[in-house]
Amino acid sequence: MPSPSAAPLPAPEFLRVASGDGHEAQLLLAAGTAPGPVGLLWLPALGVPARKYRHFAAALAECGGSVALHEWRGLESSNRRAARDCNWGYAELLRDIAASRAALAAAFPSRRWIIGGHSLGAQLAALALARDPADYAGYVLVGSGHPWWRTFPGWHKAGLFAAAFWFRALAALCGYFPGERTGFAGREARGVMQDWAASARGGDYRPARIDFDAQARLREVAVPALALRLRSDAYAPAASLEHLLAKLPQLQLRRDTIDDGEFGGGRAGHFEWLREPEPVVRRIVEWLAGIR
Repeated sequence: MPSPSAAPLPAPEFLRVASGDGHEAQLLLAAGTAPGPVGLLWLPALGVPARKYRHFAAALAECGGSVALHEWRGLESSNRRAARDCNWGYAELLRDIAASRAALAAAFPSRRWIIGGHSLGAQLAALALARDPADYAGYVLVGSGHPWWRTFPGWHKAGLFAAAFWFRALAALCGYFPGERTGFAGREARGVMQDWAASARGGDYRPARIDFDAQARLREVAVPALALRLRSDAYAPAASLEHLLAKLPQLQLRRDTIDDGEFGGGRAGHFEWLREPEPVVRRIVEWLAGIR
């Protein structure tokens, strides 16, 4: 995805985050001159490096926000790369998120944190909330939904159903998922794609090796939440978002849809907002003002 044409941003500060199994990655930080008492831990889309959200983070920081951009295992600052002999799934990703949260607690002991994400990041954010509900003061999702094939329209339904089997088989054959060759995500661990495919086929969350009942715990999450749908987002249609939100019935939910006309490029798409994050940032800032 090309970077937007804008003045260079100052290099963000970062924390080095270590998970218990030897995995390490950078947690990128952005904050205004007088950040408020609530920060946002942000989880990227599948296969997207944390740095791709630096304009989003900078725009929030300019409005007084404090943002920490989580790096997925296997990408850029991570010390792991997916391979036949280097595998992980949602269980390990959730432990990495918990490690980022612990690093933030140590660095900013008086700050409360909201968890949020884009696409798969918002799904993993919901699972992180279900795993450790006391760690977060709220939940934000942008351009996301559950990937259950039945919630997608027209030919997308058949395509996603087939992809759930094909991606899993391809990952098993290669030892990892070669997303850079398929045009979907990046180089991903086969366990991640197995967990993704299981949710796409079955419509629920039952990742391998997690130590809690995700479906039951999601129903217990009761925090303030903001759900932003992008009008022309083919990756997260309205029914997909509703299926995800239905798993979290106790959210104190505010929702909004961002229309195409709010973007200079004329399209409120799945990735386009990263080049022009202001419509998203404006809604998050307004929502944050009500929960501080």
